[in-house]
Amino acid sequence: MDMINNLLATEVWQGKTLGDYLSLEFLASVVGSVLAAITILIIGWIVAAWLGRRITRIGTRHKHLDDTLFNFLGSIVRYIVLGFTFLIVLNTFGVQTTSVVAAVGAAGLAIGLALQGTLSNVAAGVMLILFRPLKIGDFVEVADKMGTVKDVTLNYTELASLGNVQIIIPNSEVWGNVIENYSIYPTRRAEWTFGVGYGVNLKQAEQVIRDTIMADERSKSEPEPFIQVNNLGDSSVDFLVRVWCDSDIYFQYQADMKRKVKEALDDAGVDIPFPTRTLVQAAE
Repeated sequence: MDMINNLLATEVWQGKTLGDYLSLEFLASVVGSVLAAITILIIGWIVAAWLGRRITRIGTRHKHLDDTLFNFLGSIVRYIVLGFTFLIVLNTFGVQTTSVVAAVGAAGLAIGLALQGTLSNVAAGVMLILFRPLKIGDFVEVADKMGTVKDVTLNYTELASLGNVQIIIPNSEVWGNVIENYSIYPTRRAEWTFGVGYGVNLKQAEQVIRDTIMADERSKSEPEPFIQVNNLGDSSVDFLVRVWCDSDIYFQYQADMKRKVKEALDDAGVDIPFPTRTLVQAAE
């Protein structure tokens, strides 16, 4: 019995004995702290998820706002709330949160030095999300890759190529390169070069080209189309044609007009030359 009493009287930490830690009062306080911590974690998790969803929905409800930006802001708010929740839980158990914050800061510095490449992608991702040179759904060309933007995360940008192949580009390469965004403006200018023979009536050829292109409902009359002789080639007189159209139909429109103008010139009897080579046999 004396041995048990001596064991219970043994000092464990900061003047408290083992008996103090095994008392009903201490155990009740521990159980209360655990229950309080669990409650705080549950409430913090619910509040973080709710705030994150609310901020994300702001971007989806308003068409003039960018979804990518509000997805990013929603994630930031969610992590901030969870961080404060974790600090409150530690404070519930009597842990000095100041020292924890300092330790986390030191660990973050060490991790940052070890992951400089990854952090450069994150920094570039923040810049892409804040300044929005591209957004989900845009058709772009960046880092010598062309495709439709499917996602912009903190680490990488995802494109879908014309053949629907996934392309993953690190954000540091996206932000550090020239970005050509074909979707940012509602209209684009299509351009073609059509060659006709030197013996062709140029007025007739120009009129056939103009009537064929402007008969298509996708062609815009404003700004005014440009159709002029631009080059006198070796075997053809070349017309340079520039017409504006909506950006979302640009590629199909450009391809359709090439075929329509070719067929119209054939129907009008306008000669379309092609390079020829005359071989002269040397005398024996």
